[in-house]
Amino acid sequence: MPDNRYLEDIVAGEKSMGKPIVITEDAILAFAREFDPQPMHVDQAASAAGRFGGIIASGWHVASLVMRDFVIAAPFGGTPLLGVRTDGLCWLLPVRPGDTLTAYRTVIDVVGSRKHPSYGRILVATKVINQDDAVAVTLETLIQIPTRPTSTSQADNRLPISRP
Repeated sequence: MPDNRYLEDIVAGEKSMGKPIVITEDAILAFAREFDPQPMHVDQAASAAGRFGGIIASGWHVASLVMRDFVIAAPFGGTPLLGVRTDGLCWLLPVRPGDTLTAYRTVIDVVGSRKHPSYGRILVATKVINQDDAVAVTLETLIQIPTRPTSTSQADNRLPISRP
């Protein structure tokens, strides 16, 4: 795991990439049976006759795999992060058994908190690309991240991090 990084260490424009995520039919079926039992995710015959022409992964399954990849990749080290919200989650292409997905992340914005100087927020855009270099999923996540601990009080009137 990389060293812990804090708000002051993060800059807008920085990029990171996840590891390849291989999608298996067994995983699609297991997730969908428990969390999203729609025919296109769990029924071979119905999905073959449907508009996707076969089993596809639940978008929620793909989103959870992308989240897991982010946690494992730990682009900010072991620094405790708190997801505030996810916006613009778009499932642009069906994800099928045998697909390999890779998440590419870009920090869009870094802002310190005036009210709570011990943390700030970063906005991260994620683009998930399949093995054919086609965009399958996009999303933006607002994440709360602490500022670097200091020996002095965290309420020391620090200004927000400036944007480049």
